[in-house]
Amino acid sequence: MNRVIGMALVALATVVGVAAERKPDAEGFVTLFDGTSLDGWKKAAENPDSFRLEDGAIVAHGPRCHLFYVGDPQPFKNFHFVCEVMTRPNSNGGIYFHTKYQETNWPAQGHECQVNNSYQRDPQKTGSIYKVAPVLQPPAKDNEWFKYEIIVQGNHVVVKINDQVVADYTEDPEKLAGQKGIEPTRRIGEGTFALQAHDPGSTVYYRNIRVKRLP
Repeated sequence: MNRVIGMALVALATVVGVAAERKPDAEGFVTLFDGTSLDGWKKAAENPDSFRLEDGAIVAHGPRCHLFYVGDPQPFKNFHFVCEVMTRPNSNGGIYFHTKYQETNWPAQGHECQVNNSYQRDPQKTGSIYKVAPVLQPPAKDNEWFKYEIIVQGNHVVVKINDQVVADYTEDPEKLAGQKGIEPTRRIGEGTFALQAHDPGSTVYYRNIRVKRLP
């Protein structure tokens, strides 16, 4: 067997194996992060040291980098995503959905749900769907764990922080076509999830990451 093909088959088998191990709980949620390893996740090539594990959490701290979930070959379309997040003061981060792996730069596909309770240089705070549904008052506090939920069904996105709806967005393709400043790939579609390390001054923690596929 060709060595390259053999390596590709091993990689595919690993991904399929990871996906098979993640069985739904009683509520239908599948755990994406086991708290002990980054199995099922892949760091972007730029600044991979910006992600590390600490006390059962993924820590995003350092120059720009993104950590993509690659543990399931089937793209996510309609889903209920939930995790716990904690920010340190003046920190910026984000959770992407409907995105795909890329080696460098900000993810070009999908939407970013903002993580920012006190980062001074960006007015869009935690819970914002970046550029399309801004939240201007932070619904959570630094140095405290808070619950972050993203629910997508069709062209409708709801973001909840600590069980409270902070953003409710319905995509209108005709309206978006006439807006400036929103990239053509910033559309609801399908894809995977990614966590963001924004800059060396920001520190954001993620844990208890789960998702449930919806009809």
